[in-house]
Amino acid sequence: MAEEADVPPLADISCGQEDDDSDGWDEMEVSGEQTACLFCSKSFLTIAVALDHCRTEHNFDLLTLKKKYNMDCYSYIKMINYIRLQQPDPKILTESSVALWDDDAYLKTGTVEPWLMYDFDDLGTAPSTPHYAIDGKPPLSNMNFSDLQVQIQHLNMQLRQKDTLLENAMKDMQKMKEVTRTIVESGDANLKKIPHNVINLPAGSDGEYFNSYSHFGIHHEMLDDKVRTFSYRDAILNNSEVFKGKEVLDLGCGTGILSMFSAKSGASRVFGIDQSEVIYKAMDIIRENNLQDTIQLIKGKLEQINLPVEKVDIIVSEWMGYFLLFEGMLDSFIYARDKYLKEGGHLLPNRCNISVVGISDTKRYDNVVNFWDDVYGFSMRCMKNDVISEAFVEVVPSDTIFTNSVVVTDIDLTRCDTTACEFTSKFNLTANSDGTLTALAGYFDTFFELPNTVEFSTGPHATKTHWQQTVFYLKETVELKRGESIECKLSCTRFKKNVRGLTVTITIGNNSYQYLLA
Repeated sequence: MAEEADVPPLADISCGQEDDDSDGWDEMEVSGEQTACLFCSKSFLTIAVALDHCRTEHNFDLLTLKKKYNMDCYSYIKMINYIRLQQPDPKILTESSVALWDDDAYLKTGTVEPWLMYDFDDLGTAPSTPHYAIDGKPPLSNMNFSDLQVQIQHLNMQLRQKDTLLENAMKDMQKMKEVTRTIVESGDANLKKIPHNVINLPAGSDGEYFNSYSHFGIHHEMLDDKVRTFSYRDAILNNSEVFKGKEVLDLGCGTGILSMFSAKSGASRVFGIDQSEVIYKAMDIIRENNLQDTIQLIKGKLEQINLPVEKVDIIVSEWMGYFLLFEGMLDSFIYARDKYLKEGGHLLPNRCNISVVGISDTKRYDNVVNFWDDVYGFSMRCMKNDVISEAFVEVVPSDTIFTNSVVVTDIDLTRCDTTACEFTSKFNLTANSDGTLTALAGYFDTFFELPNTVEFSTGPHATKTHWQQTVFYLKETVELKRGESIECKLSCTRFKKNVRGLTVTITIGNNSYQYLLA
């Protein structure tokens, strides 16, 4: 590894730049694309001149706004899109006490224009503030255009050099980590008995999903969910005759709680697999509880590794997501079952179903949907369609249950395939009182059908879990009398590119609504 003095300081790359797009940026600057003023019809050769114009002619000082609202590059993109869409008077923006554009809807843009390519993160720092003289240096808007190109090429060359140094440094650090881990593990007699596979695999399209489980808060939330954790504990410990002397696979082991329950129930060996970084803490937890002779942890994606054994007797996994299937691990659970479970082996859980129930909660409906009719004296009804198209994950008060509950799909995990995520169900909902149907709430039940059966529900009638309920608000509410029924249909399909996402289509009477769980 190079001496520390030979390594120049690393570049601070803004969120708006891609690693390998610098050449494209050069070409865009050379093209001389006109930059239209944010507030009038004038156009300018460079953003630098356009910024000067906005500051002097419209009293719109971007640097002042950046400091006032503590803006980052994402806030800047939202502001530009807000201005293009809403065409506000600049005085409204500069005098407002809040950032009017602070809505993620404004991150979506159609046309990419020079304003959106501006390196906003460097605004206010020398030498990258184009419309201010800093430390006696002239504003970039007054510099010769060819000089700008020379400066850009020079900076890009420096950036590439620093990227190369950074890449080499990361490789050296990875080698050091591997050497250190080898030294530590070779000095621990217990670790020699149970080698830990710590293969780091590329996250691919699942990177964001697995990274979310690297945050310890989510594990605290799951462990603190007593309905979830006690159900798994009881299913394992109350069926010790099933676990005694058996080999167990804990898929998505997280902090290792189910692996430790399995070991306590008499399993001879337990293999815990997880892709997220939390598995390194799980290793510490296993040692802290002196279970390293029984439990072996493996870091990696199940589909890309091989277990130390050909088959296991039991697979245990808390694979379920919101609405059971959203961001769940059903595909991996099925893969583990088909590749590693012995004939006659056990799955925990072995069955799940999804149910829906009608909800009547006009107060909540007003807060979520009708809120947009009058927002501080302004109509924002155009927001309703986007709001309603998203399913909400929240706790539904039990006293708002308005209809019977209907099972829309039942999944036998011992024989299902991945098409279980896509289904259509027709059913009737019957009102249990006079009222207004404002939403449907989806939830799931989980079953451990062993000699001592355990089950739990995530419905609004049961004790709250971290899954809560998935609520689908209706654009058109339905008035029903007690005992009156209405025909419904629910279809669930997967996203084509992100298989952890779902599209749910609900038909009530003559109206159909589509919801995204993304």
